Amino acid sequence: MKTLQDTRYLFGRSMRHIQRSPDTIITVAIVPIALMLLFVYVFGGAIQAGTDDYVDYMLPGILLIAIASGISYTAVRIFTDTQAGIIARLHSMPVSRSAVLWAHVLTSQFSNAISVVVIVGVALLMGFRSSADVLAWLAVAGLLMLFTLVLTWLAVIRGLTASTIDGASAFAYPLIFLPFISSAFVPTDTMPTPVRVFAEHQPVTAIVDSIRALLDGRPVGSEIWVALAWCVGVGLVAYAFAMRAYRRTP
Repeated sequence: MKTLQDTRYLFGRSMRHIQRSPDTIITVAIVPIALMLLFVYVFGGAIQAGTDDYVDYMLPGILLIAIASGISYTAVRIFTDTQAGIIARLHSMPVSRSAVLWAHVLTSQFSNAISVVVIVGVALLMGFRSSADVLAWLAVAGLLMLFTLVLTWLAVIRGLTASTIDGASAFAYPLIFLPFISSAFVPTDTMPTPVRVFAEHQPVTAIVDSIRALLDGRPVGSEIWVALAWCVGVGLVAYAFAMRAYRRTP
C-alpha cells in the first residue's frame, strides 16, 4: 500500500509538470497529424493500399509514430530528475524506490493515451470509420498500451544512462522511423526483396496488421500472437536493463 501511495503522489507530480507545459502533448500529436494529412490528401491518391479510404489503412501506423514520439519526453523527464538530483533526494527519503520509476511509466501511459485519443478524433474528421465492436476496441487499446509500456521502459534506460539531454531524447528517432519500413503505409509486397524481408519480420508490422484487422472487424489470425510475443519479449529485456541501470543510479 505504501508503494501504491508513493506512486500516486509522484505520478501527480509528473502530471503537474505536463499541465504546466501542455506543449509536450501538443507537439507529440501535431507531427503525426501533419503526417496523416500529408499522406491522405497529398500522397494517398497515388498509393495503392488495397482500400478505398487510405486514412483507415494508415491510422495504426500513425498511432505508433505518435507513441514513439511521446516516449522521448519520458526519457527527458527521467534524465532531468537524475541530473537535478531529484531521484537521489527521493532515495534518501522514506519513499519506495520502485514508485519513482513507476510514476514516470504511468505518466507516459496517460500522456500518450491523450495524444492517441486526439489523433483518432482528427482521423474521424478526415473520414476514418471502423466496424470494430467494443471488444475489438478494447483489444486495440490494450495493444497500444502494451506497446507504450515497452517503449517507456526503453526510454527509462536512456533517461538513466544518457550524458546529455539531447542524447536522452534522440534515441526515439529510430523508433519513429521504424513504422515507415513496415506495412504501416504501403503493403510489404510492393517493396524490394531485402526491404520486404525486414519489414515483414519486424515487430511494427505485426502490431500494425493486428490493429488494422481489429479496427476493420476482421479475424486477426496469428499476427496478434506475433505482436504480443514481440512486445512481451522486448518489454522483459528492457525492464531488466532499466532496473539494472536504476540500481546503479547514485
